[in-house]
Amino acid sequence: MERNAFFDNAKVFLIFLVVFGHMIQPFISDSKPTEAIYMWIYTFHMPAFILLAGFFAKGSGNKKYIWNLMKKLIIPYFIFQTLYTMYYFFIGKADWQTGVFHPQWSLWFLFSLFSWHILLVLFKRIPAGWSIALSIFIGVFVGYFGEIGHSFSLSRTFVFFPFFLIGYWLTVDQIMLVKTRKVKAASIAVMVTLFALAYTLPAVDTGWLLASQSYSNLGVESFGGIVRLLVYVVAAVMTVSILAWIPKRNLGWISKLGTRTLYVYLLHGFIVQFLRQFDLLSVNHWFDVVGIAGLSALIVIVLSSKPILTISQPLIEGRLAKVPSLFNHHHKGTSS
Repeated sequence: MERNAFFDNAKVFLIFLVVFGHMIQPFISDSKPTEAIYMWIYTFHMPAFILLAGFFAKGSGNKKYIWNLMKKLIIPYFIFQTLYTMYYFFIGKADWQTGVFHPQWSLWFLFSLFSWHILLVLFKRIPAGWSIALSIFIGVFVGYFGEIGHSFSLSRTFVFFPFFLIGYWLTVDQIMLVKTRKVKAASIAVMVTLFALAYTLPAVDTGWLLASQSYSNLGVESFGGIVRLLVYVVAAVMTVSILAWIPKRNLGWISKLGTRTLYVYLLHGFIVQFLRQFDLLSVNHWFDVVGIAGLSALIVIVLSSKPILTISQPLIEGRLAKVPSLFNHHHKGTSS
């Protein structure tokens, strides 16, 4: 089946926001505009990314399917959990020590993605509307349990699962409904309004958007479920608003980057944490944020490049497919 450039374009934009959000996070307490940008990004970038992951999920549930998931997600998780722990120790990061099932950096996504595929085996047997409603109920309910948190990525798994499930049930035609003129027009108002609210209202605990803490930890145990439902609504509306403006046409090398987002996701932490640890970035003016955005784009491009893919493919995919092609290309070049 021919690749749909819309989905690759969306993944490129979202992985850029992942990197950019991680780059500006240390500065949100010192700059209200930076904080507003950060909050604006975090209302939708992971829900949208997870929705797209669900769209491409199959959920067959047989032994081969589960084994392939293990090789694709769990084995890289253990590899990078070890690498990040060693790296954090090497650069002198204070909280480098952690349990093997307490994901370092952004590795929670691998653990959760595996879990979502396993949950899908069960939830796809339930009619779409009921399965989504049940997943939302679970996502709201788990917030009342302090034991469900960062370990095993349990909290994020349950909280973000509705977006994965919605993505699974959606068809291409349904997703493309966001491209209508009315939706595009409304999306501008939504995006501008949300940014204005993030800029003018008092700071909101980012734990609501990161989805890794219980309501008691967030200080609103009594009505935490209502707040989470509101967060769900904002994330859904913002996801639609953003996807409405993703180009459908093939953008050449930019669209091609959308096939390599897992590499960027797993590798960018080495760069970002190095920059953080040695205070190599600062935000003193709006053009500093623009510069960090440019650097984030450069990181995405570099980590998607063929040399990086060739070196890291054995760790991420467990194979060496790109190495022979590199040598074959070199051989053709020298023999002509």
